[in-house]
Amino acid sequence: MALTFTDLVEVDLGRLGTAVTDWKNTVDGLKTQAENARKGMRAKSEAARWAGVNATVTREFVTRTTKEIADLHTEANSIYQVLDDAHTELAALQKQIRTAVRTDAPGLGIRVEDIGDGKVRCFFPHIRGDTDERTQEQLDARQELEGRVNGLLAHAAEIDASVARALRKSHGGDPHNAGHSAYESLDDAQVERALELAHKGDGMTDQELAELNRLIRYNGREKDGEFATGFYEGLGGPEKTLEFYAEMSIDGTGGDATKVRLDAVRDLQQNMGFALANATDPDTAHHLPATWGADFRRLGTQQIGWERGQWNKPYGYQVLGGLLRYGNYDARFINPIAEHITQLHKEDPYRFLNNKPMGSKDIYGFNPSGRLGTGNDPLNSVLEALGHSPEASEKFFTDPPTAYNEDGTVKTGGKVGFGTYLDLFTDKDFEWTVDTNDTNILADEDKTKTALGYGPEALGHALESATTGRPYDSDDTADAIRHTPERAGLVNDIVNKFGEDPGLIRHNENGDLDEESGPLYAMRGSLGDITAEYMGDFQRSLAGGGDQFTTFGESAALDPDNAHRFLAEVGQDPDAYASITSAQQAYTANVVNDVINGDSDSSVSDAERLRNATRAGGIVAGVMSESRADAVLDYHTASDKEFNEAAADKQKWADRLLGMGVDKVAERVPILGAPLEWASEDIQESIMKSIEKDSSDQAEGDATRTYHEGRSAVMDSARTAVGAATRNSGFTADTIDDLKNSAANGADDGHTAGATMESAGDAS
Repeated sequence: MALTFTDLVEVDLGRLGTAVTDWKNTVDGLKTQAENARKGMRAKSEAARWAGVNATVTREFVTRTTKEIADLHTEANSIYQVLDDAHTELAALQKQIRTAVRTDAPGLGIRVEDIGDGKVRCFFPHIRGDTDERTQEQLDARQELEGRVNGLLAHAAEIDASVARALRKSHGGDPHNAGHSAYESLDDAQVERALELAHKGDGMTDQELAELNRLIRYNGREKDGEFATGFYEGLGGPEKTLEFYAEMSIDGTGGDATKVRLDAVRDLQQNMGFALANATDPDTAHHLPATWGADFRRLGTQQIGWERGQWNKPYGYQVLGGLLRYGNYDARFINPIAEHITQLHKEDPYRFLNNKPMGSKDIYGFNPSGRLGTGNDPLNSVLEALGHSPEASEKFFTDPPTAYNEDGTVKTGGKVGFGTYLDLFTDKDFEWTVDTNDTNILADEDKTKTALGYGPEALGHALESATTGRPYDSDDTADAIRHTPERAGLVNDIVNKFGEDPGLIRHNENGDLDEESGPLYAMRGSLGDITAEYMGDFQRSLAGGGDQFTTFGESAALDPDNAHRFLAEVGQDPDAYASITSAQQAYTANVVNDVINGDSDSSVSDAERLRNATRAGGIVAGVMSESRADAVLDYHTASDKEFNEAAADKQKWADRLLGMGVDKVAERVPILGAPLEWASEDIQESIMKSIEKDSSDQAEGDATRTYHEGRSAVMDSARTAVGAATRNSGFTADTIDDLKNSAANGADDGHTAGATMESAGDAS
């Protein structure tokens, strides 16, 4: 019978706590009895000079009794350890679910209903006179809450099942024979079950694979690393790990695999990846030895087989890459692997792809997720790994490269032949591959172009994590993290690299301009996110300096010309445009707020200071208008509809940039719950209106490109920022109107300057 929502919310875990205490007392008592039996009764028995029947029967009875008392202690300790861990974990889950139901749900106007089978339904109850119309934000909140509660219930159900199984095995079912399976923790029992299932390989049923996924999902990310480490050690080492994952990924992505199986293997890829990151972190309490990293590098260029007589065998790095795509890895583990793979690719871009299966439709192979490639090229995989591992990616791009031998050992005194990995990846001669199993890929130009973008997009993800300090796909409410000298220096290198050679990221689908697409245009979305993160640095650069344009941490010290050319090219991508526009308006709102509400001994009027404060943001907006027009009218790489639709996904930058303004000196600014109410809602609405107005649907060939709507949009956003900042200022209505107009005029001036700079299409 499944653990229900009502069970978890209402159960009195205090009774379980009492049972834990009772079992602890029992363990202590049996430990004393076992020691007494061993040192007393058995010691005397062994020393005695038995004769006749006593020499066999009595001595054997004493020995057996001593052992049984010890076994009772073992069984009691096992039960105690399992119940103690279960009580701790269930209490934490119960607290979370009660908070979600009794605090979060009412605050959102949501009701939670137990629908049985361990699941709930969240809904907005009908109120008389209510239209029942809900905003997307409300619907998203309802979905998040329902998913969160059901996830907590599923976790609790997994604990319940694990405890029941462990208690049965500890007891053994024989009232006359104590001490069967012994566990030092609940994790021990869960690892044991996970390995029982894993050792079945692709013989697992769908139900068994689902159980294995639950065990790894809910235990593989625990901070102490006990489960994750025990699981990987139990698989039998690095090679056995690769064999198991290869077997399962092929089983789930083959042509005869069901949708249920594919989804389960996708879950397994993700769960095993997070667990591997946990187990290989040297700083966790329980972790794998460093030799695992060296062994993975050694196996990377060796073929891995998992079936007798197997003909086509993948290389170790092709298999390992599938796991590395998930999890935040420690630099000491992942960076040597990333360097080794990159250097192997530089030497021969096709050494791994020559081993891919041919003659069948495209399947996902060792990357069941299907995201950015089939998984045959490990370079794409390891770049995705760096995209999820910020500290590792920062070191990868900023530390001096280390040369590696074929077997993954360090090449003493060896030279890599390039300065930095950024230099290597942005070299025009660097060859990106087509990572797909599709047999007709070369005959399909569109598929080829898409596949050639997988590597550059993964590179963008790695650079994004390196420069922001967050995984590239982190939650919208993830903390803003102060810019270190290394991160800021890397941003300077990136902007100079593409500012001096914007053709590297240029995209021309079928436009009138005779421009070839650059090899790295697929990474522009990430470059837009990097720009948003460093909006203060860009505005400071384009404004020619100014103390009001503060940076969040170390300054990137951007060159103005390179910053402009970089913006002009990156802004042609709808996602990048939306990120940059959201960040620009939020950052400008912070600057406006500082002018009105901050401390200043300037003799210059607020009106004049506002003109200066909004001009830099206006320049960015003007460049974005020009870039958008280039993409829509000249290069034909996107439509206005795509630009408008991208805006909704980039709202995170408004809150993040506003949060940076709230606390400019903090190492981390938590976005969730940050005091942003003074501007957030108004700025969010302004951003959407601005993007919708900044349309590029002028007649093709229109030489004036005056962007009347774009100009009015950036002026309106400046007025909105002033309105938010003066809400409780005590200024008269006339004064506020004058301040709004002054800010709008500064933004208008900047927009005109930005839009009339050298156009993005002509940048070189």
